[in-house]
Amino acid sequence: MRQDDWAGYARSALRVVAGLLFMLHGLQKVSGMFGGINGHGASPPVGSEFWVAGVLEAVGGVAIVLGLFTRPVAFLLCGEMAVAYFRAHFPHAFWPIQNGGELAVLYCFIFLYLFAAGPGPFSLDRVLRRT
Repeated sequence: MRQDDWAGYARSALRVVAGLLFMLHGLQKVSGMFGGINGHGASPPVGSEFWVAGVLEAVGGVAIVLGLFTRPVAFLLCGEMAVAYFRAHFPHAFWPIQNGGELAVLYCFIFLYLFAAGPGPFSLDRVLRRT
């Protein structure tokens, strides 16, 4: 097996793990699972900006895990994380380590990478492209 083959499999693994964790963040926001947004099972009002973010994270996370429409979904989620960082974290301090925005920055760049590099060999995108 060539080194390039391993890179594709690693990209698929990164996509699945990042998508799963991102989906869990969304479910926490919209359904109150895992303690909800305040640790007591609360969820934001339907239609609020925070609720819309949760829906994007939950549905987008599932699409990323499956590798379905990976590039456009990753582009959308990259933008969502950039907006989240600059709206919710950046006003508190310049550095992500100080303003609690490390995850938003990390997800933003993981999704930017997936947008540019594609889903990897284990994905529904690859299956659909073959048919």
